[in-house]
Amino acid sequence: MPESKKARAVGFNHVALEVGDIDQALAFYARLFDFTLRGKSPTSAFIDLGDQFLALQKGRRQGPDDGRHFGLVVDDPDAVRKALADAGVATLPGPFLDFLDPWGNRLEIVGYDNIQFTKAANVLRAMGLTHLSKNANAIKQLTAKGMAPH
Repeated sequence: MPESKKARAVGFNHVALEVGDIDQALAFYARLFDFTLRGKSPTSAFIDLGDQFLALQKGRRQGPDDGRHFGLVVDDPDAVRKALADAGVATLPGPFLDFLDPWGNRLEIVGYDNIQFTKAANVLRAMGLTHLSKNANAIKQLTAKGMAPH
């Protein structure tokens, strides 16, 4: 019997976070990040990330995240660190810039320059982020995979 072909995982369209209140969640995240709202209803909101989005869904029922988290890529991690401090949000211990939102969702802030994840040039242009580039370590990792930017 021939082996069936498996689908190839190619990336993320969105990440969904459960929050207690949509308006409160949007106000909280607006204190930390500059973003465009893609859409909103009483039970959900969609924060635009160019060709991806962050979905906020009303109805958090579980306790705070411990190790479970996602890495949110930003253009300026230092600006996020300052915004967290200004908002009175504590960062979590460890080598990374992690924090919990008011509903217990754990986010790790990652600088675009330091990771393999790469937005297509047309997406960066549409987002007004053509100034972003990769550091030497990220370029080395991308080169090893045959994915170095031109």
